[in-house]
Amino acid sequence: MSPGDEHDSFGGVGGSGQTRTRLPEGNSGDVYGGARRPVRSSRSLITVVGVVVVLVAAIAFANRGGGDPADAAGPSADTPAKTAPTAATGIRPVTGKNGQIPTGYAQDEQGAQSAATNYAVALGSAEMFSAEGRNEIVSAVYAPGAAAARQADLDKADSAKDLLTSLGLQADGTAPQGMTFISRVIPVGSKVESHTADRATVSVWYLSLFGLAGENSKNPVSESWYTDTFELRWVGGDWKVTKSTQKDGPVPVGRDQRASSAQDMADAVGQFGGFTYAR
Repeated sequence: MSPGDEHDSFGGVGGSGQTRTRLPEGNSGDVYGGARRPVRSSRSLITVVGVVVVLVAAIAFANRGGGDPADAAGPSADTPAKTAPTAATGIRPVTGKNGQIPTGYAQDEQGAQSAATNYAVALGSAEMFSAEGRNEIVSAVYAPGAAAARQADLDKADSAKDLLTSLGLQADGTAPQGMTFISRVIPVGSKVESHTADRATVSVWYLSLFGLAGENSKNPVSESWYTDTFELRWVGGDWKVTKSTQKDGPVPVGRDQRASSAQDMADAVGQFGGFTYAR
């Protein structure tokens, strides 16, 4: 056997007299390129492309805006009756506004919860302390038969001189010069107590910020927790309030945080806009 043949039997290179040692695949010391890469099949490539196309289509659908208002509301038959998700659903909550009040809700449990939550925000706003703002809100939120009676009750209570004075407000319900009146409701959650095709009872749990922000304020902005329960009726193609009650809490334990200055509070309420809430 020639020397060249001997080297070939142990992996030599022809008859050059040089022996090449094969290292295990994947060893970083392989000077000939390491482990051989597997060939990617065309089927894998098609699968990856298909997944990307589906994701792009899903994102485009989720971010779709505008469109025909007809697809915005309406019964959501595929929504489980007893679920209480906090994540947004695929149904647009409202189709329009009555002044600044969102209106046009779906005739189902989800729509009733969205209506009650937004109505709680409107009824807890600073605009309720002026005659003009109160008239607009009550007309938009309450059913026609209940609006007149509720308007009279609110006018009697909220416009009372002694009440406004005790709050530090002026006779027209506005804040004195140099101060900012803050009355804002921040809903935490809602719950359907009962529901039929044209009637619903919904409870809304929320945090309320209320007071006057300014130097020497005798009624500084503080927080309170309440639950309002609304009796709603389907009137003229929308949910409207016929009756409401309020109770304290549930109230969480306060954390040890330093209170902000009156100026910071006034700036915040002016800079941070509210939301349209939806179940």
